[in-house]
Amino acid sequence: MQAIKRILVIIDPSQTEQLALNRAKLIAGVIESELHLLVCENRQDHKPLLDKFCTELEAAGFKASASQSWHGNLTDTIVQATSAQGCGLVIKQHLPDNPLKKALLTPDDWKILRYCPAPVLMVKTTESWMRGAVLAAVDLGNHDDQHHILHDTIVSHAADIVEMINGELHLVSAHPAPMLSAADPVYQLRENIAARYVEEARKYIDQYELDNERLHIDEGPADTLIPKVAKQVGASVTVIGTVARKGISGALIGNTAEVILDQLESDVLVLKPDDMIAHLEELLEK
Repeated sequence: MQAIKRILVIIDPSQTEQLALNRAKLIAGVIESELHLLVCENRQDHKPLLDKFCTELEAAGFKASASQSWHGNLTDTIVQATSAQGCGLVIKQHLPDNPLKKALLTPDDWKILRYCPAPVLMVKTTESWMRGAVLAAVDLGNHDDQHHILHDTIVSHAADIVEMINGELHLVSAHPAPMLSAADPVYQLRENIAARYVEEARKYIDQYELDNERLHIDEGPADTLIPKVAKQVGASVTVIGTVARKGISGALIGNTAEVILDQLESDVLVLKPDDMIAHLEELLEK
């Protein structure tokens, strides 16, 4: 996270408490990054509010700038501002969607997770992160290079946050149920599957000195296990990756990061593979 020089903070004028701004100050204060505040709407001029926030931030020692814009929808507005301002992180407050609306329309925050060419921190609580648990969620069953790099990125970002808040790192990965018909005999016995996943986690166990209490490998769907473990450990923030699935399959299935967004009680930091970020940046330039 130290490489992030500029953070885009989404300001919602309808909210009395700016949760995203509070988190941004915590992170920027440690990694010494600049803040750019953005209001996404064109109905009312919010320059006085933005000026007030910038003045307060500068008085507190932060470098801050602000703008208000609208490019037809929330996602495009944030994506274009991320690129234009050269931001390496986007922080936004997440408000749960109406279940009926979510069943009919793709929620705005899902679209932001899919299309934003930078990591996105969705803030859900006012709770302090300090000395809290940070949960890194990885899919240890995926062995391709893209997932290995994404896993490394997830765990290293989680470890950076742990250092920032003097917290405790936890790792979670869900494994499939045993199948007697599985071609690989390892996947025919629950104990063997768990042992395989622990072995896949070995480099993180060794590198970050994770004991059994902080390693959570269990059977079940990831979108059920991750919120369960996050609640058990009292996670302040959960770090997860997304493959940003698009099209019909994305609309019907959704990514784990999207599905668990409303289920998690903690803040959520969502990361993408580097090649996907490069692809999104190419689309932006067209």
